[in-house]
Amino acid sequence: MTLAANRQAIRHLLNERSPLDGIASYFAFHHPEDRSQIVVYPTDGKVATGYVAISRTGIDLFRPLLTLRLPPNDMNGSLELIYGALPPGAAVIINALPADTPLLRALFDIQSEETVRVLVLDESQFEPIINVLVTETASNNAYPRFVIRSSTTGSDEIAASAGINWQTEYFAEISVNTNPRHRRQGFGRSVVAAAVNHVLAHGRTPLYAVAGNNQASLQLAQSIGFQEQGIRHTILQGSLKPRS
Repeated sequence: MTLAANRQAIRHLLNERSPLDGIASYFAFHHPEDRSQIVVYPTDGKVATGYVAISRTGIDLFRPLLTLRLPPNDMNGSLELIYGALPPGAAVIINALPADTPLLRALFDIQSEETVRVLVLDESQFEPIINVLVTETASNNAYPRFVIRSSTTGSDEIAASAGINWQTEYFAEISVNTNPRHRRQGFGRSVVAAAVNHVLAHGRTPLYAVAGNNQASLQLAQSIGFQEQGIRHTILQGSLKPRS
């Protein structure tokens, strides 16, 4: 089946209007076709109960990103899906729901594992920040980047930047990076607020992913108006074991 046919076959497995399915929806339906592959289960034309999306993101040149939904309560179907999508030994990065993580741990040799919390903007709690130091620039993807530069070191270095990792019709995920030499100056908040303004102006809801126990990033997001909704993803890095 073609990529378009497989995308259509799995639409009922994801809710594009739900922040829980935001990143999975992007990689299943909106990631560039020439860098996407989708494997569905079952493969006999029946209604799909699971899928694996294999996406080349450019973040890692050697390991693709996997997003997936495993067939519920179907161990054999999950095995057929995973081993139908990947050869043994394949090195991947996986973004999974916590419910699927135990099986993935059993099937992959795991090198690292991290829990990510996904926060959703409460627009009623958001107040725009006016900072004339923030400028909009181009980024490596198709989305704008918002930066504050500092010339205090004589190198015109970037003090803080915020951008958009991905977007769908309904959501956009914002990321931020603050130079350690320029923390506690409000620069991170300013560039994130600028990115939030851009996302809201284009009719989408901003999301913010907080890795691990990064309390500083969590506090920054909450100060802007992002709220926890109990959404958790597991990020696994590993290689597929031989099938036993």
